[in-house]
Amino acid sequence: MSSDSGPQWRRAFCAVLVRDMRLRLRHGSDWGSPLVFFALITTLFPLATTPDPVTLARVAPGVVWVAALLAVLLSLEALFREDRDDGTLEQMMFSPVPTWWLVLAKLCAHWLMTGLPLALVAPVPGIMLALPAQGFWALSLSLALGSATLILIGAIGAALTVSVRRGGLLLSLMVLPLYIPVLIFGAGVVRLAGEGAAVAPYLAILGALLAGALALAPWACAAALRLGQDS
Repeated sequence: MSSDSGPQWRRAFCAVLVRDMRLRLRHGSDWGSPLVFFALITTLFPLATTPDPVTLARVAPGVVWVAALLAVLLSLEALFREDRDDGTLEQMMFSPVPTWWLVLAKLCAHWLMTGLPLALVAPVPGIMLALPAQGFWALSLSLALGSATLILIGAIGAALTVSVRRGGLLLSLMVLPLYIPVLIFGAGVVRLAGEGAAVAPYLAILGALLAGALALAPWACAAALRLGQDS
């Protein structure tokens, strides 16, 4: 990379990041729908099962994490579709900045508008589900790490199905099996924290999953998008 390419890469990254965040803020449903979906699931669950605090505390980590997983999945279908429809995706392909770098900026914006808000509001349904107070920090931290991994993995499916009309079902079938390790260890962090046990090993695994997804997903998305443009 030449000395001039560094600032160019940074400017391009910031431009895509700011653009995507502004577009999502302008269209409230893009960032509001996952939060509403998340809130509905976690609110309706105790109404449909039992108000017993002991039972709710036992299942709270799994309920919150499944709700967050589905909320992230709901937000992924349109991740690249609007850019494909308005020609932005084609411009990204011909940009002097590598496509994977611009994709990474889009994924960061998506996490800031979807994954981070889910992590910040997660203690509220935790209270409703009688989660022990010592588990709140673990819930937010695990969701911050895990939601980023879910978005990175799901983005690969979104890139592969960007040319498919109503590809939401196909996207779900592709990525849900890959979400299982994140779900297991994310819920495990919350459960162990609620019991007062050590959570560092599970958090380390979540961090390793995030690092692996971060290392592979942008390049895989760029290749999938290029394949979709050529088809």
